[in-house]
Amino acid sequence: MLLCLFFLLSLFLTFIDNGSAGITSAFIRTQFPSVDIPLENEVLSVPNGYNAPQQVHITQGDYDGEAVIISWVTADEPGSSEVRYGLSEGKYDVTVEGTLNNYTFYKYESGYIHQCLVTGLQYDTKYYYEIGKGDSARKFWFETPPKVDPDASYKFGIIGDLGQTYNSLSTLQHYMASGAKSVLFVGDLSYADRYQYNDVGVRWDTFGRLVEQSTAYQPWIWSAGNHEIEYFPSMGEVVPFRSFLSRYPTPYRASKSSNPLWYAIRRASAHIIVLSSYSPFVKYTPQWHWLKQEFKKVNREKTPWLIVLMHVPIYNSNEAHFMEGESMRSAYERWFVKYKVDVIFAGHVHAYERSYRISNIHYNVSGGDAYPVPDKAAPIYITVGDGGNSEGLASRFRDPQPEYSAFREASYGHSTLDIKNRTHAIYHWNRNDDGKNITTDSFTLHNQYWGSGLRRRKLNKNHLNTVISERPFTARF
Repeated sequence: MLLCLFFLLSLFLTFIDNGSAGITSAFIRTQFPSVDIPLENEVLSVPNGYNAPQQVHITQGDYDGEAVIISWVTADEPGSSEVRYGLSEGKYDVTVEGTLNNYTFYKYESGYIHQCLVTGLQYDTKYYYEIGKGDSARKFWFETPPKVDPDASYKFGIIGDLGQTYNSLSTLQHYMASGAKSVLFVGDLSYADRYQYNDVGVRWDTFGRLVEQSTAYQPWIWSAGNHEIEYFPSMGEVVPFRSFLSRYPTPYRASKSSNPLWYAIRRASAHIIVLSSYSPFVKYTPQWHWLKQEFKKVNREKTPWLIVLMHVPIYNSNEAHFMEGESMRSAYERWFVKYKVDVIFAGHVHAYERSYRISNIHYNVSGGDAYPVPDKAAPIYITVGDGGNSEGLASRFRDPQPEYSAFREASYGHSTLDIKNRTHAIYHWNRNDDGKNITTDSFTLHNQYWGSGLRRRKLNKNHLNTVISERPFTARF
């Protein structure tokens, strides 16, 4: 009898290690209520000084990481659009002039929005910059990524559906302690659309001031979600994405995109593709044509890690937004498998979930398997819509847990992807547990291109003997 139980236990553990048994976490969150931080709270305060720059944020400004776009707002008057920067704190050798715009939303008038493209930067270098004038000038810094190279190590953070609650602040502060160098943001920023009239614009301002503690110092790679659409006919606002596009620029022209909502960048050893779930994406649309060409440009010899960002998850076993990603799946999943995308990050569902490598590309209306099946060429799908927004958590998962779902939990948190070299990366999902940063789901991610047996044999001994310093979990994908 004892021998039989031991055998069954061993078989069960084998299923887990091979990715055959999903886990639904029983953790019950006991953290902060899902309400927005009050306007008078100090984390949303306006910086000192007349017309001082506020809501400072940077993003990558070109295709390969040699440029940044620095953005900020001045509230009282236009002021200066200059960025002064250099290699030493307080010594700014170069001055670049930016652009200025503003917009209205209902009767709200935005501050003066400055955007400055800084080009010709050196790789792997720390730069110091200053914006504003006189006593109201403010000083920050940022670091450029390593040169595009197949073995360049780099650590990304992944955040989605952030909002501006106390849970949002907890997520942000935990992320900032992670050591990651840049955020891949999967949509739904401020949740300002949960307000009405002038308060919509006001809550975009407070969100910008909340996240400035991170966004002023490292690039956030933006994608848009449904809460950025802001379609309000009752207020006379019918132009989608007006606030988002006015405030958060993207380097879309660098990847030959025709729209800021979809674009691509290369950073260190990663090729990152940003898709728009709420723009036309079916066959023959501009986004479809662009993605078709962008996939052809991917060179896994230079950027082995192929990452896709979108807002609506393609695979989701939560009752919230179940199957909303089905139309994009039918449009693009074959490409994801054909080009061996490593991982796809999405948000939208206010919970965390990770899939196995699966696909549903064999079904059509006349035959084929009408359900996902294991597929070694497919990406892993990870939903991180758990940043902390005011709508609360999506705690109702479908039962039983589908076979494609590896791990799921309704808690707030953030993820990191720590790329070690061309073959391995370490992934963590970190739960915000009563204000503490708890690593809850983690695994070693094997590159889809260089992880194959044939290509791994071609690597020289230095690559083959690279030691992964951190192996927190036995799962391998």
